[in-house]
Amino acid sequence: MKPSPNRILIVLHGSVGDVTRAIPLANLVRKGFPQAFIAWAVEPASAPLVERHPAIDEVIVFGRADWRRSLWPFLRRIRAHRFDLALDLQRHLKSGLISWWSGAPARVGFHRRDAKELNWVFNNRHIPPAEAGTSKLADYLKFAELLGIEPHPIAWNFSLAADEAEQVGAIVDAVGAPFAAFYVGARWESKRWFPRETAKAAAEVHRRYGLEVVLLGGPEDVPFSQEVERHAASRLFDWTGRTTLREAIGILSRAKIAVGPDSGLMHLAAAVGTPVVSLWGATDPARTGPFGYERLLVEGRAACAPCYLRRCPIGRVCMRSITSESVVEKAGEALSWKGGNRGAAR
Repeated sequence: MKPSPNRILIVLHGSVGDVTRAIPLANLVRKGFPQAFIAWAVEPASAPLVERHPAIDEVIVFGRADWRRSLWPFLRRIRAHRFDLALDLQRHLKSGLISWWSGAPARVGFHRRDAKELNWVFNNRHIPPAEAGTSKLADYLKFAELLGIEPHPIAWNFSLAADEAEQVGAIVDAVGAPFAAFYVGARWESKRWFPRETAKAAAEVHRRYGLEVVLLGGPEDVPFSQEVERHAASRLFDWTGRTTLREAIGILSRAKIAVGPDSGLMHLAAAVGTPVVSLWGATDPARTGPFGYERLLVEGRAACAPCYLRRCPIGRVCMRSITSESVVEKAGEALSWKGGNRGAAR
């Protein structure tokens, strides 16, 4: 492998949560190769996380929804950069093909045991196999180690543009008091909590700790938040579906605590140093928990958990076992949090 690559491609088209957890690696690569040109291949949903990021020189977006029209321009742009190092962080066939197509003589991917869909065939360097219970963030840091870069500090370095900061300030000013951010959504139906319990927890957080409650999520989460409001016993500030992803980062950074299920916004809250009370059932927090806030987990109980099913055939028994009282108690612990999130920037 070339000891000091000049042109580096990061390939990760994944979810908001995956891209968030990989950003510390981009910062480390920038630290290790400060003069290198670094590009990130990503899909539109997660692109705002790496746009204007200080570690990234160029964002190469693949529009999967219109892939017939966008594929060739995307591939042509990848090849034109003549990368000499590709870091394939996704472990699927698609990312392996992009890594290979880049033409980079050094292509680093996951070990064969951890890769899927023959991904490992397209890369010629591989990180060591993952140990049981290893977090995804730890997996990404192995890429830095393979490149001879010390895997610390772990930092995100998010910052907002002036107009984004102004919009976040207006939202926070409208709340007018310290607040908790309840992020309500999750891509998998199996990971979602329930509107009635969410409303009960929000009301009790307001009563017991004197915090206002802001609801956050994407447009697809609006019906959930409307249901929460129907059960609400105290005032809520519903910004579900009304912010950009980057504005949501700003709101999370201003919250006293964040509460919700395994989701991209959970990882973003941890990344900006806001204590996160995270709710678990279908997935394993050892693998995908919020960095630095493992002590604030609330785990549901079921014989089948974690099942990793996108839809639950038995009514989300694990998530139903999570009571509003258990969440409120953990919120109190979060408010007295002293541990801090190592390397996260507010």
